[in-house]
Amino acid sequence: MLPAFAILLLFQCLGEGAVFLLGLPVPGPVAGMVLLFCALLAWPALQTRIEAAANELLRHLSLLFVPAGVGIVAAAASGSGHWLAIGASLVVSTLLTLAVTGFILHKLGPKPEQDGAQKHGVKKGSDA
Repeated sequence: MLPAFAILLLFQCLGEGAVFLLGLPVPGPVAGMVLLFCALLAWPALQTRIEAAANELLRHLSLLFVPAGVGIVAAAASGSGHWLAIGASLVVSTLLTLAVTGFILHKLGPKPEQDGAQKHGVKKGSDA
């Protein structure tokens, strides 16, 4: 499993390096995931090498949120007096995310079937 973790960290480092050298406006780990995706498309055998380590990371994903939670609690004092703006931005961003997700799912999802007459190429009101 250690070589698999090394591969995952290598792609994270490659992403960090690409962002730094090219001045991209995305986080390094995101660029690393894109590079890993491209590598997986080019070399499907790579999946078998990293799958076990990736599944193990996913099993313990909740632990990765602990540092972020601690940071939020530690920085909570600096947000005093701004709770209305923080709360409003959380509500608006959540609603906007739900709306965009729903719109995309609606556009990409299966189309509802039309009634039988239109399904077989017969138009309504025609004398066929």
